[in-house]
Amino acid sequence: RRLLVRVLAFSGDLEGAKREVSELERRLPNDPIPWLELGHAFELTHRYDEALAAYDSAASVAPTIPAGSREGGMRAARWGEPEEALPRLEEAVRRGAHDAELFHALGLVRLHMKDLDGASEAYEKGLLADPRSTENMLGLATVAVVLGDPKAALAAYDRILERTPAYAGAELGRAWALAKLGRKDDAKRALARAEALGARRENVARQRADMK
Repeated sequence: RRLLVRVLAFSGDLEGAKREVSELERRLPNDPIPWLELGHAFELTHRYDEALAAYDSAASVAPTIPAGSREGGMRAARWGEPEEALPRLEEAVRRGAHDAELFHALGLVRLHMKDLDGASEAYEKGLLADPRSTENMLGLATVAVVLGDPKAALAAYDRILERTPAYAGAELGRAWALAKLGRKDDAKRALARAEALGARRENVARQRADMK
């Protein structure tokens, strides 16, 4: 039935999807699932404000479960609405959500809102949830770059490259950090590796010019 809600919404039958959601609500009282599915149905029909309201309803009917707050926060973050995303993501954390994807989204939202300490905290928690989370490592590197801290940026980029040696963007960031630390020869080698791995030519050219 949950799948049917999405199929109906995808095919343009939003009223049919709503009827299936009502049946879900009858079968699952005080459960966030019907409201989550209603939110997905609204998203599929590009009615984003109504989708967010449905996710908020999912949070309200189950006030101890993070699913509604998490879904609303994640969606708002993806839609580029950090002010809407922040309170929902933080509420999901208060309710017990602790996955790496959530913390990455929270870090990105806080970074966008210039809360650098809060962003770092979120990314660190994301790495505690999943030490292999490249996205959270990259978040820490980004915070370090914004702060103008090449030593911290280099440490973060090195961690990323230990896990994904062919990550051109991390090698490019590593070249920036090495140059800022005065290690020009190492920076040139890192830049050459970034270029070989497929880093964007204009970014490579800009850094190469800065090193002259």
